[in-house]
Amino acid sequence: MVATKTKAKTTKKAAKKAVKKKAAAKPKAAAKKVVKKAPNKKVTTKKTKTKAPVVKAEPKVKVGKIVYLFGGKKAEGKGDMKDLLGGKGAGLAEMTNIGIPVPPGFTITTETCNLFYQNEMIPPEELAPQVAVGIKHVEKLTKKKFGDPKEPLLLSVRSGAKFSMPGMMDTVLNLGLNDETIEGLISKTENDRFVYDSYRRFVQMFGNVVLAIDKSEFEHVMELRKKRQKIKLDTEMTVDDLKYIIKKFKRIVKDKTGEDFPQDVNLQLEMSRDAVFRSWNNPRAITYRKLNNIPGNLGTAINIQAMVFGNMGEDSATGVGFTRDPSTGQKEFYGEYLTNAQGEDVVAGIRTPKNITDLAKEMPKVYKQLREITTKLEKHYRDIQDFEFTIQEGILYMLQTRTGKRTTASAVKIAVDMVKEKLITKKEALLRVEPESLEQLLHPRIDPNAKPSIIAHGLAASPGASSGMAVFSSDDAVRYADAGKKVILIRQETNPDDIHGMNVAEGILTARGGMTSHAAVVARGMGKCCVAGAEEIKVYEVDRKFIAGKTVISEGDVITLNGTKGEVMTGEVATIEPELSGEFGIFMGWADEVRKLKIRTNADTPGDSRVARSFGAEGIGLCRTEHMFFAPERIPIVQQMILAHNELDRRDALDKLLPYQKKDFKGIFEAMQGLPVTIRTIDPPLHEFLPDKEEVLKEIESLKAAGAWEDDIKEKQRVLARIEELTEFNPMMGHRGCRLGITYPEITEMQTRAIFMAACAIAKKPSKTAPIPEIMIPLVGTVEEFKHQRNIVIQVAEEVMRQTKTQIDYLVGTMIEIPRGALTADEIAEFAEFFSFGTNDLTQMAYGYSRDDATRFIKIYMDKGILPNDPFVSIDRPGVGQLMKIAVEKGRSVKKDIKLGICGEHGGDPNSIEFCHQLGLDYVSCSPYRVPIARLAAAHAVLGATEYTMK
Repeated sequence: MVATKTKAKTTKKAAKKAVKKKAAAKPKAAAKKVVKKAPNKKVTTKKTKTKAPVVKAEPKVKVGKIVYLFGGKKAEGKGDMKDLLGGKGAGLAEMTNIGIPVPPGFTITTETCNLFYQNEMIPPEELAPQVAVGIKHVEKLTKKKFGDPKEPLLLSVRSGAKFSMPGMMDTVLNLGLNDETIEGLISKTENDRFVYDSYRRFVQMFGNVVLAIDKSEFEHVMELRKKRQKIKLDTEMTVDDLKYIIKKFKRIVKDKTGEDFPQDVNLQLEMSRDAVFRSWNNPRAITYRKLNNIPGNLGTAINIQAMVFGNMGEDSATGVGFTRDPSTGQKEFYGEYLTNAQGEDVVAGIRTPKNITDLAKEMPKVYKQLREITTKLEKHYRDIQDFEFTIQEGILYMLQTRTGKRTTASAVKIAVDMVKEKLITKKEALLRVEPESLEQLLHPRIDPNAKPSIIAHGLAASPGASSGMAVFSSDDAVRYADAGKKVILIRQETNPDDIHGMNVAEGILTARGGMTSHAAVVARGMGKCCVAGAEEIKVYEVDRKFIAGKTVISEGDVITLNGTKGEVMTGEVATIEPELSGEFGIFMGWADEVRKLKIRTNADTPGDSRVARSFGAEGIGLCRTEHMFFAPERIPIVQQMILAHNELDRRDALDKLLPYQKKDFKGIFEAMQGLPVTIRTIDPPLHEFLPDKEEVLKEIESLKAAGAWEDDIKEKQRVLARIEELTEFNPMMGHRGCRLGITYPEITEMQTRAIFMAACAIAKKPSKTAPIPEIMIPLVGTVEEFKHQRNIVIQVAEEVMRQTKTQIDYLVGTMIEIPRGALTADEIAEFAEFFSFGTNDLTQMAYGYSRDDATRFIKIYMDKGILPNDPFVSIDRPGVGQLMKIAVEKGRSVKKDIKLGICGEHGGDPNSIEFCHQLGLDYVSCSPYRVPIARLAAAHAVLGATEYTMK
């Protein structure tokens, strides 16, 4: 590709401005090609003839094949080359190889993208000749010539990373059109409206994507023209309208860049190629990668392909679809199309498309061929396919196939169905659903007994129900969400720049767009409730309101979306917990067949315990007894105990608490139906149960001002004195956990008595299964601490069982949450019957981070690469993980069958669960709603670590 000097000037100035606007690094390097030459080894001057120092040139990186051809009978790539060709390029190569009609083209590899960034936004010099070969390949198969005025070849330039990033990077269509080639195309097609429409699209897309001109500049021109001509649709514009618009568009380019719109087709291709590479690091792409844990060093491939046109008349069309319903998983053909349109019209939501089944009536032969091809693709890939197609004058072309994004409910159903269809194995089915995604299945749904006020209907684009305040821009969504507000993002239609707002929103509502629009596809991938294409509403984004019939919803008003039925409702509507499908039960049964880890839950109430059991919990791994103290009727008694002057008064208060604790434990034991229940004795420092110091000071001042009784004032002053007495500089490492139980053994006695009175009461009932209490002593750092508390537990337990004439099995163990406890685990294991890793505190003490304050800098650490991830979310394997490993090995060296588990927040994190499996723990414990996630993650840990054969 060789550009003239005049055109090179255009490249330099226009591309420089574009790069600046796209916030890409080092714009000068992107603006022109600079070949760096090594300096001469010897420099001589007339005066001195001295030798200059020798400067060695940097060794040149050897670049091999970086362009792969596809189309025709055989492609140079294959479907398993996603790392190099990206998902789209690998799919085009594979379709070529299995005989599916695709427009010919070539793929520039992801490696080239990385070289582009490494070399200051300059592509490697080996690229141009390989691209020239690719152009010749396309010219040969299409019998057209790139830039030829009579038989012009037009190209599309599309991104394509290894992992699907829908709409996050850039595309340029109709490349190769200029003031000369349009005349040849008109002569060839005898369809001047189609040609001018394509030229209009190209100038608009090139101006926005390559030259970084805001798309609203072009859209404003279009809207004014349609308003003047009294038309609504783009398809109603005449040739004269299009000529006028093209002229206006070119003027915008000239005004914004200082240069004419480039007419050299090679220059157009170079500039578009570099713009697509730059889009790998645009803000929305970076945000999407962070949200989906996609590495930033993969790079994107570029697919350059012969254009086929869906906008050549009523016998032409373009569409997208799925081989199964991506929302429900039902085995039914699913998709949308538009006649006389190009691809971006469908996904952008500019026109509301038709259901793909309508194509059977409009073009029955093409529809039949499309069904045959997509069925073949699904069987070939053995997974749901997301495909794009274009029909040009009755001839079908496939533009893309890739694994379809789907909701988790759909993923589970498809996985189960495909096992039944003998397309995949159970192991493959389990590995196709990410554990974290199961959270989507736990989304609430509208209470059927609710009587909502429905003001509009749209497409049920992504299931679930959500309520929140209406906001009309993504920036506002983020601002309100950061302030703790729940928001519903409302847009005319979303575009890739809305990714940050969509991420924080509870739900998404659009007035335009279909089931395969940007909003629908991204919402389903995120698990967000979405109603799309609600054409009954009129959205006024600038005025921050929408109107549905006679109802006006302004920013801040609360609305509710029902993404399962496509309904828009005023106010906050009541919801109920979801019902898990039969396929979910089958799928999770397969996971249970595989996993080795038991899954318990962290639960403090009978209600939480029942929820966890319904999700498959196999016991309680952490019951926090102190949470029970905060109930309104109990906190005064707790405070009485804390303020007591002596042990006798403390015991008096504890005797009042005993019935409450017994009732709590009885409810939990009944809910768990004989499964083990690990109960932690009191852990937090006592001052947490007392009123806030500032509030007490204000109360004292108020009492004095009101002339209250002296005794009342003295009582408040006594509370204040006790607060000050209990105040600690570092309470998380202060008087808490077993230290409280050692200082005030009567607290441990009361709690143990309540536990065993409840357990024995249930065990005596013939219809009930005896509970299995496991008493866990927190914050143990020395074996003597543990022995002290263990002795109290055993003494009281035996006393209660003797009094009730009931014998039950029980265990006494400890939390390993202090580094010293881990390092001396062999000493503790001589007396403990189980260890449970309290990784929240263990992480805090291993790092020296306060978990309450570390949030201020941990994100900065991750952004700067100092931490790979948040250690309070995923276990830090090199540090905290090593402490756990030491404790496991030391504990089992003394007591081979000691029970080992984890009960910190990490117990629900899939990455941490994998590590727990590798350590050989017996169980993990997590919050009730993460139990299904933990069950699947435990199965993944087995399947990822071994060659496992399922029955």
